[in-house]
Parts: sequence; C-alpha cells; structure tokens
Amino acid sequence: MPYTREEAAGRAGTDAAYVSRLQALGVIASGRDRFSDGDVRRILLATSLEGAGIPLEAVGAAFERGELSLDFLDADSYTRFSALSDQTFRQVSERTGIPLETLSVIRESLGMAPPEPDDRLRDDELAILPVIELQVEQGFRPASIERLLRVQGNSTRRAAEQEAAWWYAEVIEPAYAAGKSLEEMGNPDFADRISPLMDQAFLAMYHAHQHRNWTANIIEGFEQVLARAGIRSTLERLPAICFLDISGYTRLTQELGDDASADVASTLARLVQRSSVQHGGKPIKWLGDGVMFYFDRPGPGVHAALEMVQTLPAAGLPPVHIGLAAGPVLFQEGDYFGQTVNLSARIADYARAGEVLVSRTVVDGCDEDGLAFDDIGPVELKGVQGTTHLLRARAG
Repeated sequence: MPYTREEAAGRAGTDAAYVSRLQALGVIASGRDRFSDGDVRRILLATSLEGAGIPLEAVGAAFERGELSLDFLDADSYTRFSALSDQTFRQVSERTGIPLETLSVIRESLGMAPPEPDDRLRDDELAILPVIELQVEQGFRPASIERLLRVQGNSTRRAAEQEAAWWYAEVIEPAYAAGKSLEEMGNPDFADRISPLMDQAFLAMYHAHQHRNWTANIIEGFEQVLARAGIRSTLERLPAICFLDISGYTRLTQELGDDASADVASTLARLVQRSSVQHGGKPIKWLGDGVMFYFDRPGPGVHAALEMVQTLPAAGLPPVHIGLAAGPVLFQEGDYFGQTVNLSARIADYARAGEVLVSRTVVDGCDEDGLAFDDIGPVELKGVQGTTHLLRARAG
C-alpha cells in the first residue's frame, strides 16, 4: 500500500526529514510523495547502514555512479523485513490483558533489548500476539509462556543465523568473486524462488518434531492413567534407554569451524555406533549435544556406557556423562517414547562428566559379570515427580 512521507517515516521509526534526505541522496527515488513497502525497507536499511558507521553520503555517491542499488528490496522475499506498527507495548497490554513483562519477552526472545512501555511493536511481533493472548485467556502461567517464547526465539535465531551464513557462502561470496553488482549479489529472483521453499521445509521439520513430542506426551498420559488404575507392565525383562551427553560439544564445534566439526561428528558417530552395537544396542537419535540408545537388556547397556566414557575422551572428544533407566517403552517410526525415556534423559542431565548413573531398575535387571554399583541414594531430578534412587556404575 502507498504511504505518505510521514507514514513511511513512522513505519521505519524515523521522521519525514530523514526520508527527504534519502531522496536527496538518491537512496529513494526523488520527486514523489507516495512511498511503497520497498521504500520503507530502504529507509530501515539506511538507518542500519548509518548505525554501522557507513556514511549515507558515500552510499548516495555510489548510487549516482551506478555502483549500488537497493532494487532487490522490492522482491517478495524481503517482505519479512518488518516495519513498526502503530501500537505500543502499553496499548497492547491494556487491550489484550497480556502483562507488560510477558510482552517484553517477545522482543527479548528475538535477541533485542527490552522495550519501554511506549515503544511500538513491529509487525512481526504483532503476529506473535494471538498465541500468547490465547494462553493468557486459558490461565497459563506467565513463567511457562515466557519460557516457551525464549526457547522458540533462541531456536529460530540459530536457524536464521546458519541460513544467513549459508546464503553468504553460496550466493554473495561467489557473486562478489565474479565481479557482480550488489543487485546481482542479492539475486532477488533466486531469493523469491527459494524463500517459500525454505519456509515450507522449516515448518515441515517443526511439525515433524511436534509429531514426535506430542506422541510422547500422549503416551506418558496413557502411562499415568494405567499406573493410577494399578496396571503394570508384565515384561519379564525390561529394556534400557541410555542417554549420552557431551560436555561443551556445541561450544567446541563452534570454535573448530565447519570442516573440523564434521570430523569431530564423524569420529563421535563411529565410536558410539561401535560401542553400542558391540553390546547389542543401537543409537536411536542425535540430540544436539548427545545421543540416545536402546538396549534390549540393562546389563549390556551399562557395559557400553562405561566403555564410551573411556573411549570418547581418549579419541580427543570432550568428557561425556551418561544416564540409564530400565522400563517399558513404546516404539513408533524408529523412535522410543515414554516415562523410561524421559527418566534416562534426566539422569544423564544429573550425571557429572565421566559418570554413568543408573536407576534402581537398571541394577535390578543386570545379571552380567564385571559390573559394580555405588549407591548415591534418592535424588530430585528436574521434571520428574518425587525422588529417584540413583547408583553410579563402574567396572567391578
């Protein structure tokens, strides 16, 4: 939609005089008083350039010589460059009933400084409001709402950062090396083609993760109902789930760079595959800093875990800490769900570097030689009701 000079300036968080200055410099076409969404993006980018210490006079001179162009900002893919709305945080809080503190977390979750009550929300922030409003309406706790916002913000930030690095390496750098113009470096035609496909792939991955995690919630709900009804597993021999976490793995891969990180990941995959399979288990999935394994019996799982806490650091990888729990699990589409899975993950979180901690059910199910267990006693684990009796495994 076309904007007046004042409206365009307001959408970009500046004033009409700044827009006139950009027109005088040639950053925005001169001689007109109606402005497009693309022009708003030009104003936003100009303020960012100036904030980064790049003089706009130099930018304008490059425009005049034909060395620079911002025409690519008119491409459909750049609609995600969000402008300011006409609603302040205070106004939205009063209208929706969402506490100001919770509204502020929207901006914080996007990696920006906390807003003042009279700061205006951006258009993309307004789009987040309905889901928060519904949670507030349903009586969700503010701490729970804010925690989810922060996790979603951090996860999408990491994805966006990696996508930007991928675009720079595969689009901008080759174009620069070939002597192409800034307009050609932006490659708006390709951006318009791939952007909706990237959105589609991202959402599909998110939905796939939701499928798995929602299934886990449903299964745990069934387990609780069955336990309350006094129904217990009739399995003669309980399987074991093992979680291995690597201390500082994410930081290490970031410091090493892509090629070295790929080598580290390859070494890790080879070693954990070998150890688990040799003891009758199998790796199920990778979870950022660790791996989840399934074993038909607890004893071999403990042997494999003790082996891995020794062999991985010896191969130059950071120390690992491992948790095991035994109990009924449900299998679906190559994954395992249930309370046993959740418990083993929490035990791994509790373990210190170099430790293999297990539940009492693991010890009760072990009939192999060469294992010993030191009693730790009942402990409280995050996300687990009551206390859990833990023991430390060692070769014996």
